[in-house]
Amino acid sequence: MKIVFFGSDKFSIYPIIGRLSGEHLHVKTAGTSYLEALRVVCRTDRALFREFVAFCRTRYETDKASYHVSAALKDVPERIGDQDLERWYLEHDSGRQILHVTFGALLTLGRRPNGRPFKDALLDNLAQNADLHRDALQSHLGRHIRLLG
Repeated sequence: MKIVFFGSDKFSIYPIIGRLSGEHLHVKTAGTSYLEALRVVCRTDRALFREFVAFCRTRYETDKASYHVSAALKDVPERIGDQDLERWYLEHDSGRQILHVTFGALLTLGRRPNGRPFKDALLDNLAQNADLHRDALQSHLGRHIRLLG
């Protein structure tokens, strides 16, 4: 039997899973790691992050077909001030889902207005902000590990 939880709902059951599974547990972190990479971009290059968001919003309806998600584009306002971008897209479940399910398209199809691939821009940003990326991963993944006991 496979049980899947999305967004912050999984945190409520982590302590139980940790007690019951002991050393027999695998926590998949690829999606979380990707979203924390986007958090770094949001904090260091808002213009690039806004390009990512705009692209992801155009892809969401198509890309969500291969996921079981509850987010709708209407759940996240189109116009968001800089001070609220991180909260709406990286703390709010719907915003995270919109960014998460479109990761493949963003990394393979997405391009900046000058034609440069989004993937290259993301990797360059992370290379320039490696300490911030490490701290974001430690903070977020640490929360998972602490709750698992």
